[in-house]
Amino acid sequence: MRFSASKQFRKRVSNCPSLVDSAPISPRATMVLIKEYRVVLPCSVEEYQVGQLFSVAEASKNETGGGEGIEVLKNEPYEKNGEKGQYTLKKYHLKSKVPGFVKLLAPEGSLVFHEEAWNAYPYCKTIVTNDYMKGDFIIQIETWHKPDLGDLENVHKLNKETLAMRTVVPIDIADNSQVSAADYKADEDPTIFKSVKTGRGPLGPNWKTDLKCPKMCAYKLVTVKFKWWGLQTKVENFIHEQEKRIFNNFHRQLFCWLDKWVELTMDDIRRMEAETQRELDEMRKKGSVRGTKAAEE
Repeated sequence: MRFSASKQFRKRVSNCPSLVDSAPISPRATMVLIKEYRVVLPCSVEEYQVGQLFSVAEASKNETGGGEGIEVLKNEPYEKNGEKGQYTLKKYHLKSKVPGFVKLLAPEGSLVFHEEAWNAYPYCKTIVTNDYMKGDFIIQIETWHKPDLGDLENVHKLNKETLAMRTVVPIDIADNSQVSAADYKADEDPTIFKSVKTGRGPLGPNWKTDLKCPKMCAYKLVTVKFKWWGLQTKVENFIHEQEKRIFNNFHRQLFCWLDKWVELTMDDIRRMEAETQRELDEMRKKGSVRGTKAAEE
């Protein structure tokens, strides 16, 4: 049985909504799991804008092959109601990248997810949905990028109720104890890497105070809703574990790829994204499944 996109999804492909059109998850309406991941990095907010986009393109290629991976459907500027940024719409084919207990229960074709992102840097919002589960599944990621060490208590301006539900999770890209043996790569280890172009690195235990360079923090507020009787808590916790793993691995890569992107411009990035979109279409159709697999319990 082939996956068939819903009318709602087809409408998203043909109409680029703005960030203000995307409805937030309301903690009052349903029980959700909310965590704020804080990732401090040895670069400026301005540098990170380029580094993040470069690393997303590279990481996408590392995760695509054998019929699975990432399909870019839209990547275009948007401007609406005084808001301006870049809108992307992607489809994720993830059959081998979910835990076994989900694969056993999920019908054929249901492990396809849609990601909409509004990059109004330094603020970004991403929403992941699934046509099979409709309103019973959503991952919402809101990110503020700030020139600090992650010490802002309420950068997302949460109300008291939501703030009480939120758990703060610091991520240190130089702490190898946070990286699984399966994910570890020596050439993506910030405690080993030294940038030739900037002189930054290797990162020691006290790099946040000792390293003389610009620093910033990505404050990533992740809200997960998964409504499936008997599995809600298990899956919501699994998703958060995977989000932390992805954020940590991604930002370790971003720093260790510093010399590849630090001199690029946004025009360079847009050209690279267009080429990456074509490459992903080819890679997904051939070869074997690549990249991160689900960490089973």
